[in-house]
Amino acid sequence: MIKNLKYYVSAFKKLKRAHQHGGAPHKPILLLSILEGVSRDEIPSNKILITPELILCFKELWSKLVQSPHQLNFALPFYHMRSELFWKLVCKPGNEISLTSSRSIKSLVSLSESLQNAEIDEDLYLFMSDSISNAVLRMTIIKHYFPNIEDVKVEYNSLQSIKNQILNDDQIKYKSRIESLQKSLSKEEVEEDLFVRGSLFKREVPKLYNYTCAISRMRIVSTSNTQMVDACHIVPFSISKDDTIGNGISLSPNFHRAFDRGLISISKDFKIIVSEKLIEDQTPFSISQFVGVKILLPENSSYYPSAESLEWHRNNRLLR
Repeated sequence: MIKNLKYYVSAFKKLKRAHQHGGAPHKPILLLSILEGVSRDEIPSNKILITPELILCFKELWSKLVQSPHQLNFALPFYHMRSELFWKLVCKPGNEISLTSSRSIKSLVSLSESLQNAEIDEDLYLFMSDSISNAVLRMTIIKHYFPNIEDVKVEYNSLQSIKNQILNDDQIKYKSRIESLQKSLSKEEVEEDLFVRGSLFKREVPKLYNYTCAISRMRIVSTSNTQMVDACHIVPFSISKDDTIGNGISLSPNFHRAFDRGLISISKDFKIIVSEKLIEDQTPFSISQFVGVKILLPENSSYYPSAESLEWHRNNRLLR
């Protein structure tokens, strides 16, 4: 079968959906979100990743297009799109997706932990990459599934708003925001919001440290945007509900693990403390060689690790 544009227009009109309330809008909105992401060069290949941009685009389109009582849930269509011939799920090696007893996806977190990416037909991606074909597919979805809407514009205001909160909120204000969201949103919406915030935290912290480990000064980047440093929470998010920059530090994976396990900490003047419990051979890669070394800090002092977070780590994580 020739998979030309007409083939995909037909496929988009025949999406398998639950029939309640006139038909579930989840798959059409996910496809609209992907078309938007491709047009903005946020999706550079036919491998579809779960990103903050994709989730927030989905939520924005949902708020503008859906008038039925369906429940907003990004994970549902991302998983169930596998029933369409142009969509394939690729799991991480050794993983499988956790499902409920009714064979639906358990949560966005469980999906993202198990899934490497989704994959659409290469031919479909090429059509999405062409501005004219992209517009044809987009209008096909809108006219077929949302006939009362002429067109819709995606503005992405929420993305910049959340970035600003991560960069500029103090810990108390940010925690208050999270608690307010948990009271006002559904479980699925809260999960999506926290996933977006956590993903942006993981991006913004290494960026402020120029993708460099604050302890070892190791910096490795590549043309594929691969980085070798992690955004490390000083106080775990499960305890602090804090994704602000002051609760983050850029560390290579080995120092990230050592920090999380209390083998190292950081003094109030930003120098490395090594636990007396650490026993290691003296090698060029030993941790103890960094005792008393001042960590690399962001250029802007507003983004330094907070004194309160570092004190918490010394008191509650450092092994003595």
